[in-house]
Amino acid sequence: MNAKKVLVAGATGYLGQFLVKELKKRGYWVRVLIRKEAQKGMFKEVDDIFVGQVTDPDSIQGITKDIDWVFSSIGITRQKEGMLYMDVDYQGNSNLLKEAVKEKVEAFQYISAINGDKLRQLKIFEAKERFVDELKNSGLQYCIIRPNGFFSDMKDFLSMAKAGRVYLFGEGHRKLNPIHGEDLAKVCLDQMMLGTKEITVGGPDILSQNDLAVLALKAWPKPIKITHLPDWTRRFMIWLLRTFTSSKTYGPVEFFMTAMAFDNIANCYGSHKLEDFYKLEVEKMKKNKQ
Repeated sequence: MNAKKVLVAGATGYLGQFLVKELKKRGYWVRVLIRKEAQKGMFKEVDDIFVGQVTDPDSIQGITKDIDWVFSSIGITRQKEGMLYMDVDYQGNSNLLKEAVKEKVEAFQYISAINGDKLRQLKIFEAKERFVDELKNSGLQYCIIRPNGFFSDMKDFLSMAKAGRVYLFGEGHRKLNPIHGEDLAKVCLDQMMLGTKEITVGGPDILSQNDLAVLALKAWPKPIKITHLPDWTRRFMIWLLRTFTSSKTYGPVEFFMTAMAFDNIANCYGSHKLEDFYKLEVEKMKKNKQ
């Protein structure tokens, strides 16, 4: 049994679930934060379950008592249920940090995103990076993980491929190396143990957007049909959305479309292949239809 006591906030999310499994595999004492009593069934192997909402500071009082390390992957991709990025990605994490500072935890790890510090004009990163600044100035030992896209974020390509054609902005040469949640969980724990302050993290394979489209089409399998839209259409759509819709609507689309405009290549880690992930996802989709 590892002597460290760990809190995982965001435990019900894609990365959080893998992180809990990795921590338990390595013998850590683990407390998870969940929002609802009904989610308790997801965590049969953990040592403690705390029910509370990070957006309600009163409900998380005492959450970091006796905790050494905090891992937070709290954040939202789409703004819904009246919650904005600033409410969750910034204020929710800030409420958690206040508890961690009060209890003098040893270290606090936060999952932001690659290039978030360079894209603060986007609503999602405005919130995330405001918290990063606060964490760095908290006096606690910190670790900022900046992952490239998760495999789960690449499902949009599969959805287009299912219909028989993938649409890309520009020539499709921009590159990225997305990472599987299981691989990222291992990196998160390893970097915490090493005392790393800040690091970008990606998967083992650097792929162009054209490569992603081909992998998605082959997974179904479908003929390779890719339509390249002129890049001005991407910029025009961002302008339209920002001008005529609320940030609740344009936030995630703005993020996705902006990220597609340049390379996102992080340090390479892990062993999971996106090609294998796509094949498994297609099998699941086909089974669900039966």
